Formats: sequence, C-alpha cells, structure tokens
Amino acid sequence: MDGSDAPPEARDADVEAQDLRPPRKFRVWQLAPIVVLSALGSLMFAFPLAFEPDGGTGAVVSMLGLLICGCAAGWAVVAARRVGLSWPGLPAPESDERPDWRIVALYAVVVGTVVALAIWRVARLR
Repeated sequence: MDGSDAPPEARDADVEAQDLRPPRKFRVWQLAPIVVLSALGSLMFAFPLAFEPDGGTGAVVSMLGLLICGCAAGWAVVAARRVGLSWPGLPAPESDERPDWRIVALYAVVVGTVVALAIWRVARLR
C-alpha cells in the first residue's frame, strides 16, 4: 500500500482523492408523499374556489387544502436539504457561509405575497 508496486511515473504524480460515493439523490419514498400531498392540497384548494360560488364549507376546505399544500412544500424543502440541495442564491448546507440577507428577504416577500393572496381569495368566499 506504500506505492512501491506502482509504475515509476505514477509514484511521482500527485494523486487526487476522489469521492467514491455517488451523489445523493431523491428517492421514491421521499418524493411520493410530497407529490401526493401537494396534489391533494392543490385540488382541495382549487375546487371550492372554482365550483362553489355561494361559500358554505368551501372556505374551510380551501384553507385545509392550503394548509396541506404548505405542509407538502415544507416537507419538500426539508427533503431537499437532506440530500444536500439548497435554494438558488443560498449557500450549500455544508458550507459555513452566511446567506445574503437580500436573497432571504426576496424569498420572504415572494412567499408572503403568495400566502396573503391565497388567504385573501379564500376569505372572499364568505
């Protein structure tokens, strides 16, 4: 293991360490519940908004669908972090870098706007 059995040109060359593990990827058992919950939540959110003009229980079902959709999105973010992915513009999970506050603020504004519009739309059902 000391390299004495290697050819002479290989003994003098710098050897780069390579990672033998394949890159981590999402597995079916991680993706399936996320996809099912997001589809169910989207349908529960969209159908009462589209097909129940008089209100009734549509607002409750819509808010429950919105909640399920939000849970699926959070679950997807956690699963992505576990396999080593990060949001665009943010540092990798293993790095010691701090995220740029402007990108974090942009993500917060976008998510806040989408949530506010969804809640406003559901509130209009009543």
